[in-house]
Formats: sequence, structure tokens, C-alpha cells
Amino acid sequence: MKILVIHASAGAGHLKAAQAICEGLKKNTPHDVVLADALDYTSPLFKRFYRSGYNFMVSRAPWLWRFFFRLLNVEGIQPLARAFQRIFNRCSAGRLHAFLKKEDFDYVIATHFLAPEVAAALKRSGQIHSRLITVITDFDVHRIWLAEGTDIYAVACEWTKEKLKRLGVGGENIRVCGIPVFEEFFVPRPLGKGELKKKLGLEENMFTVLIATGSFGIGPIELLIEALRGFQTVVVCGHNRTLFARLSRKNDRSAKILGLVDNMPELMAVADVMVTKPGGLSIAEALASQLPVVFFNPIPGQETNNIRVLREHGIGCFPSDIGGIIRELETLRSSRDAYLTALKQTSRLARPSAVRDIISLIK
Repeated sequence: MKILVIHASAGAGHLKAAQAICEGLKKNTPHDVVLADALDYTSPLFKRFYRSGYNFMVSRAPWLWRFFFRLLNVEGIQPLARAFQRIFNRCSAGRLHAFLKKEDFDYVIATHFLAPEVAAALKRSGQIHSRLITVITDFDVHRIWLAEGTDIYAVACEWTKEKLKRLGVGGENIRVCGIPVFEEFFVPRPLGKGELKKKLGLEENMFTVLIATGSFGIGPIELLIEALRGFQTVVVCGHNRTLFARLSRKNDRSAKILGLVDNMPELMAVADVMVTKPGGLSIAEALASQLPVVFFNPIPGQETNNIRVLREHGIGCFPSDIGGIIRELETLRSSRDAYLTALKQTSRLARPSAVRDIISLIK
């Protein structure tokens, strides 16, 4: 059996979800598994525009991203939007059409909305016969994820399932699996928390705050670090090398400054709370790690909607300013009851079995 796991590399979350699924498939099944980036099968101009355009909007012009996000979610314009999307995909993603037709995979598992639209169109015309599984990597869901011909939508939680049903997807085509994360986020570790802190150069008995800025390193990080004196702080700057260099030059002993890391499971294991942008993958990793979360600087649209869903489940908080973030962290540090309540709430949506549940959809 040939299985394609496909993402689009505009954002780190889609890639990480695809990699986690691939890893699970290769460990637990005998199938031939291919990991691919849909953008590698588009025109060079489209690929460059897609990546740089998205990065520009979310970091420099969030109002513009909010406008397009809301516009493309309006029910009345869907026929026009989908017609334009099909024409655009034919012009810019011809190589993706050819690749899917040539390989005609038994299963296509997509963690980004670009590939399902292309694959579903080929299915409807009988040019491929793949079973199409779309893995939605946020807790809310936008209409752009919908593609007629999708066999199964794998979603984060019951809330997401009900939202899809309201958008017209049949309940028989939806499975609540969770957002897939690597097993390192929830498997027992050979080192205890104290030993792991020593390994990472952290004080063993200090309340530790992990600041995860997202892959773009966006947010009021410097002001936040300044306000967090008295806490042990670990800051992950992601791809933002400028931010990493600027923070490193300050030589602030109260904050450990890191760039792009490959040991996020360890960092989450030693942290007492995470201050993070509310991307779907970051949240899923924190929940799997049983790590309370405080949100800041969300991208309009999918991330603000993630906060809304989590708030309904009593998970995380979104203070309006840095002072509010500090007050929330002080509460979690000083009140054992508040901390244990926050810790307990993480189990309500944690789905450490997400990869295994997605794999079980393959018959």
C-alpha cells in the first residue's frame, strides 16, 4: 500500500504534524510512505509568493490577513471562491496534479488545505482513486479546508467536529483524533525534571516559564522578558535570527535565549507554564506535555479562534496586556490550587494518541 503524507511549508505546524504521522506510519505499519511538500510541486513564483506573502501578512500586516481570512469564510462567496481556487491551482500547481495522477496513492493524508482541494478535484473526475484524509491542525476550522470528495476529516476535538457538521460535512466523514504530535511530548523520560533542568543549565527549584514565540519569532518578547524578572525564563526565538541576536546581546542572566531548537519536548518537560502564540500544533504539544498555557499575540483568524475554543474548555487564558500575563503567572506560581486546576484542565483536550488514531483510519 502506498501512502502520501503531504503538507505545505508556509507554516511549521503543518510540517510537524505531517512528520509525526510519517514517523508513526513507518514505525507501526509495513506500508510505503512518502512525505511531500505541496509547494514543491507548484511554480517557483507561486511558492515564493505563498511563503513570503503569508509571512509578511501575519508579521507585518495582520489586518490584511484578518480581512482575507474572514472574506474566504463567508458562505455566500464560496462558489466563486472555489471556482477561482480550482483555476488558480490548475495554473500554479500543475506538477502537483501530475504527481498525484502518476502515483495514484492508495491514501493521501494532508495536513494543509492546499493538497486536498487538488486531490479531491482529481478524485471527482476519476483521475485518481486515492482515499483522502484531511487532518485539520487547528481547534477551529475554516471553510477553506473543505473539499468535496474528502473521505475523512480528522479533527482536534468534538467542538471541531460539530463545527464541521454545521458547515455541511456529514458526521460519518469526521473522526475526532486530535492534532498529531511526536511521541516525545508524552512518553516517560529517563531523566527526572530536576536532572533534566541541570542538563539544560537551569536552576532546579525555580518556577520556569517557557516563552515560545512561534516559528516566526513574533510578539512583544523584550518587554515580556523585562517584566518576567523573578521568574526563570526560557525563550525560543524560532526562525527570527534578528530577535535571537538582539536578546543574546543583552546577556540577561534571568532568561535563557534559544534560537530554532530541536528539543522542544525537553523544554516543555522542564517548564511549569508556557507563554505562547496559540497555534494548533503548539497547543497540542503543550496539552500532550501536560503544560498549562498562557496566550499572547495571536494571529488574527485561526489563532484567535483557537483561543475561543480552548476558553470554552477552561484551558489557557489570553490577558489583554503584559501586566495581565504577569498577574496570571504570579497566580500560577503562588497558588497550588490554581496551578493544579490549570494542570487538570489540560487533560480535557489532550490527545496523545492522535497519531495512532489517524493511522487506524487506514484500512
